[in-house]
Amino acid sequence: MFTALATTPMAGMAAKSASNTAAKPAAKSSGTKSSRTAKANRSSRRTAAPASPSRPSFGQIQGLHGSDDPLDLKSSVALVIDQDTQQVLFSKNPQAVLPIASITKLMTALIVTEAQQPLDETLTISQADVDTEKGSRSRLTVGTQLSRGEMLLLALMSSENRAAHALGRHYPGGMDAFVEAMNAKAQLLGMSDTRYVEPTGLSSGNQSSAVDLARLVGAAYNHPILRELSTSREAQVDVGKRQLQFRSTNGLVRNPEWDIGLQKTGYISEAGRCLVMQAQLAGRKLIMVLLDSAGKYSRIGDAERIRKWLDTAALPTATQLR
Repeated sequence: MFTALATTPMAGMAAKSASNTAAKPAAKSSGTKSSRTAKANRSSRRTAAPASPSRPSFGQIQGLHGSDDPLDLKSSVALVIDQDTQQVLFSKNPQAVLPIASITKLMTALIVTEAQQPLDETLTISQADVDTEKGSRSRLTVGTQLSRGEMLLLALMSSENRAAHALGRHYPGGMDAFVEAMNAKAQLLGMSDTRYVEPTGLSSGNQSSAVDLARLVGAAYNHPILRELSTSREAQVDVGKRQLQFRSTNGLVRNPEWDIGLQKTGYISEAGRCLVMQAQLAGRKLIMVLLDSAGKYSRIGDAERIRKWLDTAALPTATQLR
């Protein structure tokens, strides 16, 4: 479902193969039958096995990519709202509930920040923080010690899974209490379509809608530290005797055409490519949510399409809406 230039506030929105590699033909031979058979067997072993097809996202399974929109977005879900007036400027399947991947880390950071846990306290990466669900890689080896503030930075800027998991594990009461706090905060914010099962986003059990995530972005934007850390371009972190360089997973923070106040990216196969942002565009403070985008760079392309559309669209001003 696509809607553009709707004037309904968010609070009033209704709930709702890879090709095979061909084997090269065996060269003709004057050898014996057994020799020809051996060559055929070797040729067969050299033939590439068919590649496994990519796992479809939940949005693809639900048929959301069949929804048309005038901007031809590659994201199956999109929402753009005016942060001050809550006017919906653009929407596409905004009530669809999908896995949100590392957008989860925005709630993780919000819980840590509002708990006012000391940012200079040293946390240690343990075996419990190693991803056993997706097998994702991390440069934070078991035993790495960083401050809570550094863990928060890496979780938001570089989407570091072990850092996010360590933040949850070091919450008062442990991981169960942390996940409970995530879900309680979601309910407090009116995120009725949202459910969290862990703090990283590696689980497809973490699910939400664009409408709910816009509320989360608005709440996180109220904290200056989350604005600063999520929009950091890069950082050097001392890990033991080494110094590691980390960069933002969102290239738009380095683009001078964008004025981004808060952002988070996400990806697992079940969720597709995801992106949420607060940004100043066309003279307005906007919140943008893009979920289930197909293609490595498509969420960035979709954000650019929306930015260019906003520059030329005849949108009502905030004054006109009041």
